[in-house]
Amino acid sequence: MRFAPLVLPLLLLCACETKPNAQQTPIAADSAKTQASSAPTASAAEAPPPAARPRKPDGLPPPEDVAAPPADASKTPSGLASKVITKGTGKEHPGPSDKVKVHYTGWTADGKMFDSSVPRGEPTSFGVDQVIKGWTEGLQLMVVGEKRRFWIPAALAYGERPMPGTPAGQLTFDVELLDFTPGPKPPPVPSDVKAAPPTAKKTASGLAYRVLSPGKGKTSPKATDVVTVHYTGWTPDGKMFDSSVTRGEPTSFPLDRVIKGWTEGVQLMKQGDKFRFWIPSDLAYGDKPKRPGAPAGPLVFDVELLEIKGRLENFSIYGKSIVYRLTGRRGPPGRAP
Repeated sequence: MRFAPLVLPLLLLCACETKPNAQQTPIAADSAKTQASSAPTASAAEAPPPAARPRKPDGLPPPEDVAAPPADASKTPSGLASKVITKGTGKEHPGPSDKVKVHYTGWTADGKMFDSSVPRGEPTSFGVDQVIKGWTEGLQLMVVGEKRRFWIPAALAYGERPMPGTPAGQLTFDVELLDFTPGPKPPPVPSDVKAAPPTAKKTASGLAYRVLSPGKGKTSPKATDVVTVHYTGWTPDGKMFDSSVTRGEPTSFPLDRVIKGWTEGVQLMKQGDKFRFWIPSDLAYGDKPKRPGAPAGPLVFDVELLEIKGRLENFSIYGKSIVYRLTGRRGPPGRAP
């Protein structure tokens, strides 16, 4: 859910194959985080909004405390400050893989409104882990019916120098949690997540992999192809940082627009294959990623190749969605999103 932001993140230039809609939301820089993820992209820039840019809403007056949290606001160790405006009626809190339905308004610290679902007259729905870090953390503090004000530091928003059109610095949001639905359970952490087993194959670049389940396809994608996949990524300590599985929908992206380990690895697969990849840091985001929120060091991914769509001739990006024209299709149609 990104302003004219998201995604991925994290996870991206890549994304699911959907047409832009009229909503905007604070989409995360990681979430590859990117509805997409978001597959892991090589670009350090955040993806634009997950939707076609709608008409700018009429401004809503900022709260008196828009510039800084008041003394009675609560603060988490990450630096996120919040205050309950209206108590909710629910008892449960949404989790990171749940889908929420909210109304929200966002202002910069000087009181300028940059986005709001309220004038549009319809709430916004998205996955808790598909938005900026401050939202992902803050939403999990709320219950249904609650309205809360958040003061999100730049490090948990879009940063001090975000892409053009995206608000910089500290942001203030009023968020009303209308409802949420439980998301799919995350895949179990692989028993060999710490390191590739001796039975894994290894390429000259250092990429290690093994086949989890073979598919029925006979054709492998080229780097210039658009592919549709399901995937889950972990750090070697077993922490999951992104998954299309928990979002409940596959992700489509040009294979040459992602991290090097993905570009190389997915070309080893055939349609229907499911592989596990151990990607060294120099083929991922590096030991000190430039992209905010991107995981550092070596990474482990389970990837299922659902469909090879063909070559990407030209495209436009709207957040995590790519609208493109295909020139040719290789292999039989797979399970499209």
